Amino acid sequence: MSNPIKRRINWVDQLKGFGIILVIYGHNFPFLESYIYTFHMPLFFFIGGLFHPDTINLKLIKKRANQILIPYFLWSFLLFLFWFFVGRKFGDSVITNYSPLKNFIGIFYAQGDHEYMSWGIPMWFLPAIFLSFLIFGLVKKINRLKYQILILFVLITMGFLIPRIFKTHIFWSLDVSLVALSFYALAYYLKAFILEKKTVKNQNLLFFVFFVMHLLCALFLLVKVDMYRSTYVNEFQFLLNAIVGIGFWVSAFKKIKEIKILSYFGKNTIPVLALHLRILTAIKLILWLTIGLKIFNFNEIEKIILVIVQLILLYPILIFINKYVPILNGKIKTKARN
Repeated sequence: MSNPIKRRINWVDQLKGFGIILVIYGHNFPFLESYIYTFHMPLFFFIGGLFHPDTINLKLIKKRANQILIPYFLWSFLLFLFWFFVGRKFGDSVITNYSPLKNFIGIFYAQGDHEYMSWGIPMWFLPAIFLSFLIFGLVKKINRLKYQILILFVLITMGFLIPRIFKTHIFWSLDVSLVALSFYALAYYLKAFILEKKTVKNQNLLFFVFFVMHLLCALFLLVKVDMYRSTYVNEFQFLLNAIVGIGFWVSAFKKIKEIKILSYFGKNTIPVLALHLRILTAIKLILWLTIGLKIFNFNEIEKIILVIVQLILLYPILIFINKYVPILNGKIKTKARN
């Protein structure tokens, strides 16, 4: 199998952009929250698996750490400092009174719910996907495919069992990372088919099949899940909903022509992940200062408008980050050679 495609693929960037917008929308507690949560985080693990290298070594691990872990820790310290000096003195944080020490520990623990990550819960995803990359890379060291699949089955099963047995959050969301191998590994093994440049025969039929399956799952098998909290309700149902949802949206975006705004946000998922809740806080502060609104009970239309405003406010920040501090987006700024 050839090495992962190095150039950017428009439909993948658009799919990531769609996914990160769903993250923003989902955190506004919309009517479609249960639907969104069935597949939006599995989708990001799936995309990660599409571009997993055939083999990993220390150089590749270091590169992936630069792309994921360094931005994670930089953003986490910045978000913690904002929370420590500003955030915890306003809103619900005053009532909950979470421990600053525990929240500082949460930067390194990287999975602790509000008690440990009140400064930025969405950041749990970055260490988790790094672990999925690392664990799957080690599994790939096994030569025979059947043994790889056997080990993956055991690891995924462990991921489901850990929260049931111990009922506690695991360092760097290890249990979630193991469950996520379901999507990460599936994407890797199917990437030759998924990333095929040529038009796939019966592509319209495949799209229709996924559409029907996705519709049926959404109508009859929908339950509220949350990977972050290891809440799956029914593990088989969770996997089915997630895989069918991913299949539908992958097949859909492979048919859609380029939507530049989606591609742009798809290339900037890390800073969007880090900042979208703080942007929401700023919007609420403005509403409070300007019209005196203190209770925020938005209707569905207002929640959609909120997402649009969040994206508009994020846009100039993303431009600044990419120009001056690209490391916050997982990019190393290189100096031009003479």
